[in-house]
Amino acid sequence: MKKIIFGLLATVLLLSCKEEAKKTGASNGETVAQEVNVYTHRHYPADQELFASFEEKTGIKVNVVNASADELIQKMGEEGAQSPADVLITVDAGRLVRAKDRGLLQSVDSEVLRTTVPGHLRDTDNQWFALTKRARIIAYAKDRVQPDQLSTYEDLASDRWKGKILVRSSGNIYNQSLMASVIAHTDEATAKEWANGVLNNMARDPKGNDRDQVKAVVAGEGDVAIVNTYYIGKLLNSEDAEEVKAGEGVGIFFPNQDGRGTHINVSGAGVAKYAPNKANAVTFLEFLISEEAQKVFAHSNYEYPVNPKVPAAELLRSWGDFKEDTLDLSALGNNNKKAVMVFDEVGWK
Repeated sequence: MKKIIFGLLATVLLLSCKEEAKKTGASNGETVAQEVNVYTHRHYPADQELFASFEEKTGIKVNVVNASADELIQKMGEEGAQSPADVLITVDAGRLVRAKDRGLLQSVDSEVLRTTVPGHLRDTDNQWFALTKRARIIAYAKDRVQPDQLSTYEDLASDRWKGKILVRSSGNIYNQSLMASVIAHTDEATAKEWANGVLNNMARDPKGNDRDQVKAVVAGEGDVAIVNTYYIGKLLNSEDAEEVKAGEGVGIFFPNQDGRGTHINVSGAGVAKYAPNKANAVTFLEFLISEEAQKVFAHSNYEYPVNPKVPAAELLRSWGDFKEDTLDLSALGNNNKKAVMVFDEVGWK
C-alpha cells in the first residue's frame, strides 16, 4: 500500500513539474515547445513576414489574434487573469495609454528595449514601447499650392485656407492624438480656437480614411489634407494606377519646423498583464525593435523606424529630413478625453 501511495505521489509531482516546465519553457534542461500569443491591430504583410522570421530564429511559435484595437482591449479586459494574450500590438500612443490605464499591461525589465527605444517613444513605467513612427503631415496639391505657402498646423485655421482643407473625422485616433498634442503644447482654449478654425476651412464634411483625403486633393475637392506619411508610401507603391496617380499628385510638407516640430504617432506594443509566456513576450518585443525587424518595417510598410541605427526607407528619405515633435507620447493618451471634448464642442464631426 505504501508503495502504491508513494507511486501516486510521485506521479502527481511529475505532472506538476511538467506543468511548471510548460510555463518556464524547460524541463530537466530540455527545450520544450514554446509560444507567444499576440493580439494585434496591425494587418500588414510585413508583420507576417517578421512573425515567421521570429519563429525561425527562436523556435517560439507566434499565435496571432487580429481585431481592431478597441475590440482587443475589450477582449483582454473581459478575459481578465484568464487571458492567453502575451503581447498587445496596436497603433497610436492614445490606445497604448488606454490599455495601460485599464490595467491590461505590465512593466518589463529589458535593457535592450530601454536603450534602443528613445525615451519619449516609450512608457515611463516601461509598459509599452513604440515599434514604428508615422509623421502626420500636410499633403498639398502640387499644381495649386506652393510649399512656401505652408508653415504650421496652426496656420491651417487662417482664412487663406477657407474651403480648402480635407481631413478625416474627429472619431479617428490620429486626429485625436494630434489634438491632444496641441492641448499639451498650449491649452484647451487655444486648441478649441484652432479646431474651430480648421472646421470652418474644411472643403467638405470629414469622411473616409487618409488615402481618401489624398485622392480628394488630387480630384480638386480641396487643396491640402492632414494625413500620415505611410499612407503616401502605400499609394505610391499600390498596384492600382489611380492610387499611384493620387500619390504622385501631392507634395509632402512637414509642419512646425521652426517650432516644436511635426507631430508623430506610433504603432507600439506592450506585454499583457497576465502573459502566460512573459519571457517569450519580452524576447518578441526585443526582436521587433532589432535592426533586422526595423528594416522590414521601414522598407515594406513605409514607416519611420524607432531604432536610431536604422535609416528610413529611400522613399521617405526623398521627402527630406525633418524635425519631429519629441513630446512624451504618454501626453497623447492623457489628453485624449480633452481632445474629444474639444472636437465635440466645436462640432467637428
